[in-house]
Amino acid sequence: MLDLKIVGGTVVDGTGAERYPADIGVLDGRIVEVRRRGPGDPGLTVEAAETIDATGRIVTPGFVDIHTHYDGQVSWDELLEPSSLHGVTTVVSGNCGVGFAPVIPGREQWLIELMEGVEDIPGTALAEGIIWQWESFPEYLDAIEKRPLAIDYGTQIAHGAVRGYAMGDRGARNEDATDEDIAVMARLVREAIEAGALGFSTSRTEGHRAVDGEPVPGTYAAERELFGIGRAMAAAGRAVFEVAPQGAAGDGTPEDALAELEWMVRLADEIDRPVSYAMVQCAGAPWLYREQLERTGAARARGVQICAQFAARPFGMLFGFPGYHAFTHRPTYRRLQAELDRDELAVRLADPAVRQAILSEEDLPPQPFPLYDGMYALIQHSLDRIYPIGDPPDYEPTPDRTVAAIAAQRGEDPLATLYDLMLEHDASALVMLPFFNYVDGNHDAIHEMITHPAAVSGLSDGGAHCGLICDASYPTYLLTHWARDRRRGPRLPLEYVVRRQTRDTATLYGLSDRGVIAVGKKADLNVIDFDALQLDLPRMVYDLPAGGRRLIQGATGYDATIVSGVVVRRHGADTGARPGRLVRGTR
Repeated sequence: MLDLKIVGGTVVDGTGAERYPADIGVLDGRIVEVRRRGPGDPGLTVEAAETIDATGRIVTPGFVDIHTHYDGQVSWDELLEPSSLHGVTTVVSGNCGVGFAPVIPGREQWLIELMEGVEDIPGTALAEGIIWQWESFPEYLDAIEKRPLAIDYGTQIAHGAVRGYAMGDRGARNEDATDEDIAVMARLVREAIEAGALGFSTSRTEGHRAVDGEPVPGTYAAERELFGIGRAMAAAGRAVFEVAPQGAAGDGTPEDALAELEWMVRLADEIDRPVSYAMVQCAGAPWLYREQLERTGAARARGVQICAQFAARPFGMLFGFPGYHAFTHRPTYRRLQAELDRDELAVRLADPAVRQAILSEEDLPPQPFPLYDGMYALIQHSLDRIYPIGDPPDYEPTPDRTVAAIAAQRGEDPLATLYDLMLEHDASALVMLPFFNYVDGNHDAIHEMITHPAAVSGLSDGGAHCGLICDASYPTYLLTHWARDRRRGPRLPLEYVVRRQTRDTATLYGLSDRGVIAVGKKADLNVIDFDALQLDLPRMVYDLPAGGRRLIQGATGYDATIVSGVVVRRHGADTGARPGRLVRGTR
């Protein structure tokens, strides 16, 4: 008797092969039968404890998201949302050089402020939510392993934490590492990989800073430090060296970005391990991603394990009254925000007299702290690049949909138009500034990235950028936009899009037990009503510890998400099952 069988569905198996009708049998967390059906074939007839009728549905492997930041959230959130809302059954955390282990006892707050600054996760939520039960990275893994989880969680050891532990304040201030410092860091990284870390991550972009404005430890690390750590990682086993490189956020020159790629290629070649780096299209050098892809592809042709991580849509920010917006420094808004709760504030913002007062006022000056206090000015000066997100969300809008263009059509002041657009949906509506990957006002650059063999799907940042970005929905967007709905350019085959976020991502991290539907593989699966699959509007919720806020975006159309043969979500709702496990090392 089987534990589970899925009958009547169309299998998109993660290999890129053409879809086919088949039934799937699951026992003890593994796929034990994939029976293709033909005309008149009764299919899989063996009994099962549970049967899912997938008639009219596609069945895919569970999605493997390799670029998330649930390092702290895993301490309190068993579901790892928003990622698990989008068919993700495995996440890889510890990216961009920030994490919570190792930690010198008494320096936990420093790591919190580092994560808060780089990834915009409320420090108060991290401080209240994390139960510190570790000093070393192996002890961190031991603590997480005890947590009940809906989906699988893997992580990497982060350069920032390693530097802070090995070098103390010198590491935090980005001072040069001595030979002794590098030896200590190498030992810590090797210890972590041997304990089950999936890789090592570092950030070298000046866009990543702690709340005090200090660049992430490791930003200016010398090659001998990076190569010393890389060699130690490789000596410990199969692992990935993940980089947020200089130039990833448009900082530095194109020459700097290409110099970064040059050392990454040399490192990957020397240690014979994958090096993966973040890649987006920036306005300052909109052609640079092509050069990066070309050079990365040439290195791969020589057998070097290097790849770029692409984003599935424009990498941007969401603004609205619930979060950051253009009017945060207007005196009337400040007063009402201090006096009223969220619901009362939404009502008052719709009052014509309040609207007029806010629009007529001058801004109060920004302060060095809190972080992003000057965001209102960026918004005010970007109205020709900001779009209402629409319902359903439209991430490839046309130029006539900018706030400035709408204002011109209405004969209004653009700030007044922005105010009114944000008033929609009871003052919860959001507008979008596509910061990267939208230089040409379309997704053609992203299409090049997705279809390039030297690139891999990543950069969703699930669990991070809580007040500005909600890109953990990439897995759903890859299906809806790229395989079904795109109108302003070519679409991609469903089989290809599924492969890009299952087999390809799992393979990069050495997770050969998942990512495809085949006998013997882990029974991580999705049953999807592809025709009905739809992204929800992103919205602000206040469910983090200490009442912290975060943007979240769900989806409709996932009939079932299955982890190790157990249904963890049914029609989007949590079933209460917790089959998720810590992923220790490659397999």
